[in-house]
Amino acid sequence: MNPGPDAEAALRRVMCVEDDEDIRYILDFSLRQIGGYEVCAVGSGAEALATAPGFRPDLVLLDVMMPQLSGPQTLEQLRQQPGMAGVPVVFLTAKAMPEQLEDLLCHGATGVIVKPFDPVRLPQDIRMYWEHGRGNRA
Repeated sequence: MNPGPDAEAALRRVMCVEDDEDIRYILDFSLRQIGGYEVCAVGSGAEALATAPGFRPDLVLLDVMMPQLSGPQTLEQLRQQPGMAGVPVVFLTAKAMPEQLEDLLCHGATGVIVKPFDPVRLPQDIRMYWEHGRGNRA
């Protein structure tokens, strides 16, 4: 059976990059159990850079404040990897001031989710950002 045209465009694989182990667990549980996604959860920007090419995420949830490589630095390097230039990236941050959120979007993110987030609503939120990100791809 041949998959339909939307089969290639389905949101299936989500990479979560979060240095806090408890938050990483909540992200994984929410997206896997509630959203039904295949999830790759890593604890640093370096791990994301090493894992992304093999995992081929459809969307990346990326913590902003991490040791060594920050979220914006990780995003910049992810964009240089083959196949990652058009993948929607959504930042996760505890900083919710409007100018801070605007600054994050200027780094090329599709959206920003503020911590603490609602784990039940998270799969729906990322789908919205993914659909928005797909519409803006070249």
